[in-house]
Amino acid sequence: MPSIWDLVVIGAGPAGAAAALEARRLRPDASVLLVDKAAFPRDKACGDGLGPHAVDELAAMGADGVLAGYPPIRGLRLRSPRGLEVAGDPARPNYVVPRAVLDARLVEAALAAGAGYRRSRVRGLEQRDGLVVVDGELAARVVVGADGANSTVRRLLGAPPNPDRAMAIAVRGYAPAPAGRPEQLIAWVAEGWPAYVWSFPTGTGVANVGYGLLRSRFHGDRAELHRRLHALLPQAKPDPASLRAHHLPFSSFRPPGGLGRVLLAGDAASLINPLSGEGIYYALASGRLAARAALTAQRDPVAAYRRLLAGALGRHLRHAAVLARAIRSPALAEAGLGAAAGSPALFDTLVELGLGQARITPRLVASLPAGMLLAHRARHRARRGRPGFWGGSGGSGLPPE
Repeated sequence: MPSIWDLVVIGAGPAGAAAALEARRLRPDASVLLVDKAAFPRDKACGDGLGPHAVDELAAMGADGVLAGYPPIRGLRLRSPRGLEVAGDPARPNYVVPRAVLDARLVEAALAAGAGYRRSRVRGLEQRDGLVVVDGELAARVVVGADGANSTVRRLLGAPPNPDRAMAIAVRGYAPAPAGRPEQLIAWVAEGWPAYVWSFPTGTGVANVGYGLLRSRFHGDRAELHRRLHALLPQAKPDPASLRAHHLPFSSFRPPGGLGRVLLAGDAASLINPLSGEGIYYALASGRLAARAALTAQRDPVAAYRRLLAGALGRHLRHAAVLARAIRSPALAEAGLGAAAGSPALFDTLVELGLGQARITPRLVASLPAGMLLAHRARHRARRGRPGFWGGSGGSGLPPE
């Protein structure tokens, strides 16, 4: 083992594995070490969804083989609390791969690329003499903290945790998938607004199901999360042993990208979409960019990393923060859904807001008045028999009369 590592990555989830893979891709001679407290495979509470941009990140690292055995999920259904429903096939499909599988495969890919692995719980960092010393024994030129929503690295850098207004809490479980063509369901619900339930089939007979809302809107315990999930998806029967709660720190409150020679990536950097809770794309992207900064700008890796993040995600993160505040108005959120009901192009735009590069466009803004009208009509139709959360009308637009 080297006396000084070029890069030590703390946390071996998607962000950490991406950093290790990218570092070895950029410099095959770089000494890279992954450090994680867990043995892989291990479960991780998550919605498990990978959108097209996440798939692009995997391909850029030569790691798209981690999707093997999990078919593309082409159908997507969006539903509001008051009866408005939109369904269709986005321009590019999504994938759903359990994190127990995805993360283990990414770690295997990183090790196959030449990274090392150490199972350890990190407790201390010290920066001195142009190096970072981890737990008094590992020395690295740069460290990437990719250790999740409750990041130890972030705390050791002195960065505060997200406030409740920029934090979500969710529960996830695994259930038998509904019969028929696999289709992802995202259904907004009134209780705890903005909140939603989801059903994401993997295409292998299993569905990831869950419920999430802002931490500031929730005052119960884990049992209450379970109760709401069961009430909102009554036909889903998740394995009780699979039910796990987790926090999601939103990008609307982010710490600095790092300090000195320590960078933060993924959930540790609060890189989670505040509209949808999507985080795997941002984890992969930020992990890759952190590795690039670490190996190409060792004099000031934090400044280089900030520039790379701003170029890749800056506008998106700003627009997502604005939209996250806007959807706290249920009427405005339903107007966006109503606009998507009448236009496949706007449907794809809506999908992109939650799963990709969110961007407020003039066309989206101009479509809102018509969307409000459709939403108004939907509310009247819903009074005659609102569709259930599991299943749906089977088509695009408003539910049947």
